[in-house]
Amino acid sequence: MIPPNHSMADGSGVEQARALQEQRGCGQRLRDAREAAGLSVADVAARLKMPVRIVEALESEDWARIGAPVFVRGQLRSYSRLLGLPVEPVQNASGVAPIEPTRLVAHWRTPWLQRIADQVGGRLVYIVITALIILPVWVATRSHLDSGDELAAPLDVPADKLAAAHQADASAQPAVREPSTVVASMVPPRQSTPAAAPASAAPELSLRFSDDSWVQIRAKDGSTLEEALLKSGESRSYPAADVGRVVLGNAKAVEVQRNGQAQDLTPFMRASVARFTVSSDGALAPVSD
Repeated sequence: MIPPNHSMADGSGVEQARALQEQRGCGQRLRDAREAAGLSVADVAARLKMPVRIVEALESEDWARIGAPVFVRGQLRSYSRLLGLPVEPVQNASGVAPIEPTRLVAHWRTPWLQRIADQVGGRLVYIVITALIILPVWVATRSHLDSGDELAAPLDVPADKLAAAHQADASAQPAVREPSTVVASMVPPRQSTPAAAPASAAPELSLRFSDDSWVQIRAKDGSTLEEALLKSGESRSYPAADVGRVVLGNAKAVEVQRNGQAQDLTPFMRASVARFTVSSDGALAPVSD
C-alpha cells in the first residue's frame, strides 16, 4: 500500500510536468514528440511529403522560411497529427493567429438611393461619350453638305420633286446666287399675254406651260432674265433680240412659239431637258459648248 504522502507527491509532479510542457513553444513540443517516437527529421519529411527545411523551420519556429500564416498553421496541423499531439494547443503555442475570412456585405444592404445614383451615373457617362463621338461627325457632315450645295438644281429631276426641294431650301435659308442672278431676281418677271405679233413688230419668243417646269432664261450678255419654277398654265414672252440661251427642265410640258408659230424642240432635247440658243430673229439653234 502506497503511503498517502507519496500519492500527493506523484500528483504534484504530473501537474508540474504539464505546466512545464505548456510553457514550452510548439517547436520544442514537436521535437520532443519526434525524438520520443524514434523518428528523424528526414523520416518526418518523407512521411509528410515536405522538404526537410520545412520540418526544421517548424521545430525552430522560423515562420519566415515557411511563408504565409495559413501555410504555417497547415504544416503544424499535419506535423501534430503525425506525432499524435493535439492540434489546437500546438497551433496556439505557435503564436500564429488564424486567418479570418473576408466579411461579405450583401447587396441588399447598400442604400437604394446609392444604387439608383450609380445606375443613373453610368447611363449619363454612356450618353456623354456617345454624344462626344456623334456630334463632331454630324457637324463635319452638315458643313460638308452645306458647302456642297449648288445654285442650279439638276434639271433632269421631275418637276414636282424639284418644286418641293426649292420650297424647302427657300424656307430654310436664302440661296446663294451669282451677282447677276441676284440683280435679275429683284426685277419682276415679265408677263405678257401672248398675242399674234404684227408683221412689222420685232420677233418675239413665247413660252406656254401645260405642267410645272424649271426654266432658265439667259440674255445674250450672260445675265439672267428669269430663273424659276413656273407652274402649269403660266406663260412668258420675251423679245427675241434679248434672249441668248434657254434651258427647260420639263420640256415636254412647254410649248415654244416664235412669232405665234410653234417650234419643234426635239433636236434640242436630252431626256426631258431642252437646251437651245435664240438668234436675234427668234430662230432656235442647238447649244454649242
